[in-house]
Amino acid sequence: MLYDDYQGVEDRIHWEAAHASLLPFDSSFLLIPAPIYGQSSSTDSQTLQSLLAEVRQLHHDLQTTTIAAQRAQILLYRLQGQEAIVARASQRLDDARARLTEVQSNRTKLTADIKKYEELVSQIENSPTDRKQIEDLLPQLKAKLTALENEEQQRQTREIEAEDELRTERAKLGELQVQLDRLETILEGSGQQSATNPH
Repeated sequence: MLYDDYQGVEDRIHWEAAHASLLPFDSSFLLIPAPIYGQSSSTDSQTLQSLLAEVRQLHHDLQTTTIAAQRAQILLYRLQGQEAIVARASQRLDDARARLTEVQSNRTKLTADIKKYEELVSQIENSPTDRKQIEDLLPQLKAKLTALENEEQQRQTREIEAEDELRTERAKLGELQVQLDRLETILEGSGQQSATNPH
């Protein structure tokens, strides 16, 4: 009976000793992975947030570039149309100047003719018939001169208006060119940024 009790106690001591040696290992095994798993999860979350931020930035850059490209295309069409308007305004100015020059030339010539005929009338050696013809012609020439002087004033006014119109249309063309240059700068900046940051 005593031997059996002793044997049972000995077996229990061996059992407890064996499990006691395993306990620290088991505890350390359970405690070590927890920080590692937590750290990995935190790193993954940060990486995901970084990727999401990059995707949002790329989306924003793409939208900005697309809008800028569309506006540049519209401005290019407007620029081409404005160039045609400027060309027509320039042609109208050239025409106005040419007509004014023509009227001024005719007025100068007619003024010289009137002066010549007036001198002929004053000459005694002219026959009465020739003098009568010249005297009858002079009022007609002077009336024509008055008409040319009126036309010259009108042509001068049209020239001034054509100059103002051309100046205005060129200013519009210049503004469109400035806007287009700004958009080209934005597009170039986006392209350089994409090349610098391909990912």
